[in-house]
Amino acid sequence: MRLTIDRMAGQGDGVAAGPDGPVFVAHVLPGERVEAEVAEGRGEVLEIAEASPDRVTPPCVHFADCGGCALQHWAGAPCLDWKRAQVVRAMAREGVEAEVAPTVATPPGVRRRLSLHARRGPDGQVALGFKARKSWRLVEIRQCVIADPRLVAALPGLRGLAATLFEHPKSAPTLHVTLTDTGLDVEVSGVERRSGGLSGDGRARAIAAAVRADLARLSLAGEVLVMQRAPVVTFGKATVALPPGGFLQASPPAEAAMSALVLEATAGAKRIADLFCGAGTFTFPLAGIAPVTAADSSVAAIEALKRGVGTAQGLKPIRAEARDLFRRPLSPFDLKGCDALVLDPPRAGAADQVAQIGGTEATTVAYVSCNPATFARDAAVLIAAGFRLEMVTPIDQFLWSGHIELVGVFRR
Repeated sequence: MRLTIDRMAGQGDGVAAGPDGPVFVAHVLPGERVEAEVAEGRGEVLEIAEASPDRVTPPCVHFADCGGCALQHWAGAPCLDWKRAQVVRAMAREGVEAEVAPTVATPPGVRRRLSLHARRGPDGQVALGFKARKSWRLVEIRQCVIADPRLVAALPGLRGLAATLFEHPKSAPTLHVTLTDTGLDVEVSGVERRSGGLSGDGRARAIAAAVRADLARLSLAGEVLVMQRAPVVTFGKATVALPPGGFLQASPPAEAAMSALVLEATAGAKRIADLFCGAGTFTFPLAGIAPVTAADSSVAAIEALKRGVGTAQGLKPIRAEARDLFRRPLSPFDLKGCDALVLDPPRAGAADQVAQIGGTEATTVAYVSCNPATFARDAAVLIAAGFRLEMVTPIDQFLWSGHIELVGVFRR
């Protein structure tokens, strides 16, 4: 079928009008004319009859096979403009209007977190990589242009570690790898547990592989198997030892951009609440401005944050609490005295917590979001409660994907 690509859908597929409705096509661009094989609303490109002037050569040899990146064929500026438009559309659906800044770009080669799937083939060889697009098939990778080069250099050692994790035929290990200031922190999931998990010999082999790869720490489903060095990161003036599997922003430049916007928004505050704070990504920089009340559902993250307090000098007091903000949001009484609030919730947003904010003394809210749809929903609630959305800044933390981060600043 000959198709003309009208627009881009949210996850980076092109959309064309077919005889039976919209057709979603991967690896195309707006305005392109393509020959495609179409079935059940999806098209596979056979030939690009007319290419967009915004089409570029993808920088990665695995592109179009690996499902990790969807947009490497799109020039930088038009792709950033499209991501900004995604935010504008999400806000419009909720009737929210505000100035939306140009998307903040992040470079390749800086991502510090990867989730690598491992599979063992019939020949016994272990492959390590990412899933193919819309498939369980594994694409073995030898390079990754979005990842920090130190992660790419570690792939052979990580492949050796993965080879020790297949004692049970149902095991499908995933290595969650984080680059920290002291080396690689690896948390393993997907190892069959009903049969007893790894045997003593299996654990010994995994530990030996981790030592050979010079990992800072190796954990299995939250249990530390070996730690040669505490995996630490720097937040503001503090050094924080991450808990196994602990959350960390994917890109240091994106984190720095978000932190700068949050600090600018809260400048001059007398007391700040940092909600969904994790291990202190924003807490410690904010404590350079004012005392901080921090809350997160992860007990391990809060304990890590508390330990980090002792590593920093010259900060205002930090009070941290482990609390499920979905089931027990902080009330106006809990937030008494806080004139600035920072929220960084997961993709589901913060509906229950946002519902409490109208009754607080807060005059500023800085909302960090990885989901424009739930951000727009929560923004409408804040606006109805008397806040004005002053500015939204999209941040391209997840390069060449359909995902977008943003920071929205609200004033009473």
